[in-house]
Amino acid sequence: MTLFERLKVAARPDWDAYIQHDFVRGLGDGSLDKASFQHYLKQDYLFLLQFSRAWGLAVYKSRTLEQMRYAQQGINAMLDTEIGLHVQYCADWGISEQDLQRLPEAAATVAYTRYVLDCGLAGDLADLHAALAPCIVGYAEVANWLMSQSWTRLDGNPYRSWIEMYASDEYQAVAAAEVELLEQLCRDLPQSRLEELAGIFRTATRMEGAFWQMGLDLSS
Repeated sequence: MTLFERLKVAARPDWDAYIQHDFVRGLGDGSLDKASFQHYLKQDYLFLLQFSRAWGLAVYKSRTLEQMRYAQQGINAMLDTEIGLHVQYCADWGISEQDLQRLPEAAATVAYTRYVLDCGLAGDLADLHAALAPCIVGYAEVANWLMSQSWTRLDGNPYRSWIEMYASDEYQAVAAAEVELLEQLCRDLPQSRLEELAGIFRTATRMEGAFWQMGLDLSS
């Protein structure tokens, strides 16, 4: 069992509540309200901006050139590709870039992103990645879970492209790389340290669930 699998086991039932959230189920069968998805997309743009800062912090917290290069890839992916793609995706849903730039951060966005940054600032690279992993790997598992459900509908589903993006081989490889890095960072750590990381992972997982719920509630 990988460390990531052990962290998931320690985080149940919070992990299942996150992966199988009503927001996720609405994506799978296409029943999610459009306004809820648009609200999620808007806040996810702000989330990605803060995520880029977290990758910058990961460079600073790295102890090896390999770790620094991994973090640099995260920064490059966010600033050069992911944010631009997200802006275009938002435009497809009727949300302009000007709208995105004027957005206030919702409480769930602030809570989660600042928690991730605080973990990295107060701790080391393992702490930071324990907080990042529920997002990076969790979205891959959300997509896999949806693809395995008999009630998931792709034909005519307005959220099909979202599901297929995270189910893609490309994104699954990103998730696998994060699992491997976490394994390397935490190898030979004492049990007391692993329990600390499990606590961070569980809190981040709960905040991921709260991010879905924000979309359902249209909360600010």
